[in-house]
Amino acid sequence: MIKLSKMHKRLLALSAVLPIGTALAQTDAASTTQPQLETVTVTAQRRAENIKDVPVSVTMLSGEKLDVLLSGGQDIRFLAGKVPSLNVESSNGRTFPRFYIRGYGNTDFSTFASQPVSLIYDDVVQENGILKGFPVFDVAGVEVLRGPQGTLFGRNTPAGVVKFDSAKPNLDKIEGYYSASLATHKTSSVEAAANIPLSSEWAMRVSTLRQHRDDFVDNTFTKQNDSLEGYNEHAERVQFLYQPSTTFNALFNVHSRTTDGSARLFRANIIKKGTNDLVDDYDFTKINTNGLNMQNLRTNGANVRLTWDLGSVKLFSITGYEGVDNYYSRGDIDGGTPTGPGFIPFQVQTGGGLSGLKQYTQEFRVESKNPGPLNWQTGVYYFKESGDGYSDNFDSNTQLQTSHLASHQNNEAYAVFGSVSYDVSSDFTVRGGVRYTHDQKDFRTVSAVNVVQVGATSVDESKNKANWDLSGTYKLNKDVSAYARVATGFRAPSIAAASASVPITVADAETITSYEAGIKADLFNRRARASLSVFDFEVKNQQLTVVGGNSNVTKLINAAKSKGRGLEGEIEGFITPDFKTTLSGSYNFTKIEDPNLYVAKCAQCTITDPIGANGLVSINGNPLPQAAKWIFNATARYNWPLANGNLFVLTDWSYRSKVNFFLYEAKEFTGKALTEGGLRTGYNWDGGKYEVAAFVRNITDKQQVIGAIDFNNLTGFVNEPRQFGVQFRGNF
Repeated sequence: MIKLSKMHKRLLALSAVLPIGTALAQTDAASTTQPQLETVTVTAQRRAENIKDVPVSVTMLSGEKLDVLLSGGQDIRFLAGKVPSLNVESSNGRTFPRFYIRGYGNTDFSTFASQPVSLIYDDVVQENGILKGFPVFDVAGVEVLRGPQGTLFGRNTPAGVVKFDSAKPNLDKIEGYYSASLATHKTSSVEAAANIPLSSEWAMRVSTLRQHRDDFVDNTFTKQNDSLEGYNEHAERVQFLYQPSTTFNALFNVHSRTTDGSARLFRANIIKKGTNDLVDDYDFTKINTNGLNMQNLRTNGANVRLTWDLGSVKLFSITGYEGVDNYYSRGDIDGGTPTGPGFIPFQVQTGGGLSGLKQYTQEFRVESKNPGPLNWQTGVYYFKESGDGYSDNFDSNTQLQTSHLASHQNNEAYAVFGSVSYDVSSDFTVRGGVRYTHDQKDFRTVSAVNVVQVGATSVDESKNKANWDLSGTYKLNKDVSAYARVATGFRAPSIAAASASVPITVADAETITSYEAGIKADLFNRRARASLSVFDFEVKNQQLTVVGGNSNVTKLINAAKSKGRGLEGEIEGFITPDFKTTLSGSYNFTKIEDPNLYVAKCAQCTITDPIGANGLVSINGNPLPQAAKWIFNATARYNWPLANGNLFVLTDWSYRSKVNFFLYEAKEFTGKALTEGGLRTGYNWDGGKYEVAAFVRNITDKQQVIGAIDFNNLTGFVNEPRQFGVQFRGNF
């Protein structure tokens, strides 16, 4: 555990270095001729603030960074490993992503699974995992807030928040952009947005995304070529701004998403026994499966944001609706056929989905605008969700349904919150906040066909909890600030549906206490920017998900506690006026502490944990699943000014160290370290109005197992192969 004294030593050492850099910058001969980094404004504290003044470890992605990472039609998993301490993965392909911050997340893939990382889109929480996969297009920025954010954001945020803000309409002028790319396997991505002032008081912004990839994986069992791994996706967003005066505005937002195509492809015995290597005859473009594979999703939503400026205070009302009309995913879970590849003890084909999910949220917030040292904000919040989930099993020979289990859940929560900041001096600001939450869940089995349910058919859970945070920010000089923060958070109880021989299971609420300190600086006359943070946290009663083992089941458990500690650092700047680089990294150490906690072991893997007399595996001392100790990122961009435009080349690289796929440790189910790089070169002209570029993603064609199924054979799934493409973008 990191002691506060060690934190202080790190901060003092860095604060001694950074002011020196600032002092050197003041004597730098190059002044106005040198480019400067733009000021980064974030809303991590629900107010627009300079990122340097916010007492939270936060990263902002926007502009060209996002365009590069999304150029090949990537879904929201593109964020994995692209900022310090963030991982994103999914066993459902382009839907149902699972987020991890500082190694803290949840591997649960069940219909109503909760996560300790909250995803917020345009100030509206996306609670269900299906909603978290909404595509990223026409956004002003993506903020990743690390550590508990329960006071101001609530709704299960003990690990952090990933926050998306779409580009908003304005009354100024007609403007917009269009972008089209074509890549390997006929992957196409078309994106466009237009801002249209309708009158002196009304403006509209229309945004759209269209993505497609051809099927290109052959099924050697059915002899069908190019039959899998394709997709079609489109999403739309229409916003209206009504601004009749400088003291009131209303923003209306309607959006939808439609996805069809392949579900995740599970591949039987893809891992060499006793190792985590791919088998010698692995080929991404071929699979041997006798199961059907499909996935489709329809979502829609709307929200209204009202703002009143009353002089001394601002009032906000945010009303949101999110719905899942239909979600269905079906796949061959054993990953093969009775003849292989390799030994497959039994055939498993499942399907599952969600229908009629409806989520309503309402927040009223009041924010002060005092010119003096004291400012505050307070509000109330309401959340209601209801929906039906189901899971099916199928006979892989006849493709007929053999069992069906359907469940219904209602979740209702409300909260009151407040936060205060006080400028003790011109250099020192103290902030504190508190939030009280009541959360109620009602869960029941609706139908069970050929499933013998054990135990109760319904469960009710509720929890009341108060959380708080306290922080201080000190300006060492005009360019450098240091902060320290203590925060608590909690995740409401979670409920998992019954399955064969396993009753409905409940994981009680978990709580976290987090300590964090950091330093942020503008360097060399704002030609560079740097930050460093250290943290230490403890989660009590941590919710964990047991998946598989020796049967196809999912159940919830609580660990007595888990601990984490680490550091995060980022630096970006101009080496020369035409050469810009960024470098970031994180170290995350996590550990489960519960000597009495055992789970079922895998069917055919090589366990490296102690096995008890009962045949179960002790997970005491193990890291949390999907928790990478190390994450590094680096980018470099060089620009050659030409007579009529600019030629540029940009490369980006990410690295994450090995991860455990499950709660236990096994040789086959330890994901290898993953390094992926990208390259983009292009030409822009007419003041940057137009751009044409060629790109490659996963430039080294690194291919490896990134997830697994453990209850049958050595089934795994892999990362995306190398992709080449071209893109054209225009602005108006």
